[in-house]
Amino acid sequence: MPSTSVRADLLLDAERPTSAALLVSVAARPGVEVHAERLTLTGPGGPLPVQEVRLPDGTRLHEFEVPAGSTAVEYEADVRVDGAAASADLTAAERWEFARPSRFCPSDRFSHLAAREFARFPRAEQPRAVAAWVRMHTDYVSGSSGPSDSALETLVGGQGVCRDFAHLVVALLRALDVPARVAAVYAPGLSPMDFHAVAEAAPDGRWQVVDATGLAPRQSLVRIASGRDTADTAFLTTAGPVTLTRLSVLAVTDGALPSDDGSGLVRLA
Repeated sequence: MPSTSVRADLLLDAERPTSAALLVSVAARPGVEVHAERLTLTGPGGPLPVQEVRLPDGTRLHEFEVPAGSTAVEYEADVRVDGAAASADLTAAERWEFARPSRFCPSDRFSHLAAREFARFPRAEQPRAVAAWVRMHTDYVSGSSGPSDSALETLVGGQGVCRDFAHLVVALLRALDVPARVAAVYAPGLSPMDFHAVAEAAPDGRWQVVDATGLAPRQSLVRIASGRDTADTAFLTTAGPVTLTRLSVLAVTDGALPSDDGSGLVRLA
């Protein structure tokens, strides 16, 4: 099985004690083995306790209290992904959850555009057609969007970052009645290195990766979390005045990166 080493380092500054929830762990699901996993939080007075909360889909949240001052967060793990076990079936609940409009993917506003551009494609080919269309009509521009921008702003502005590409893909696919969701991932090969967001679609009842950015091979991606949109997959959520002053992410494989021309079907473990 291919091995991937992942690491995330964050520095948080808080004006007063508050709380935070952090997504820094790979999903615990079939097809993923996690070894040498370590999560440490160090505040002004030393190590801080952390509580893990596991959501029904396997996503792991880590909750902790942030004291006033600076808190360093370090996470690292060695991950092995068995591609043969990475074919997740669409459940009955997911069929409805991920076909509905959501905060950043208002798919009900995309019905006419989706029908005009993609209705002629067979259902199984619609994810690839949507990804190609989004790549053609959207420029990847760092810092071009804000945290409250939805797929509509991305469509009108014609530019965005990975989260915006994923939101636009998901909105268009849902408008075609194809269940779609957003996945936060570690992405070996991504440059510059950072957390990455991609779409997943299930036109045939099984999830497959759709990445309109084409910035990293889909075969190397390691899931962190998945949800209706990035409101469900943010790597950091805080309650109170907390500033993220440093973030570094590293994801590397133990061999050559796979080649990905975007045409094949890839499933995310």
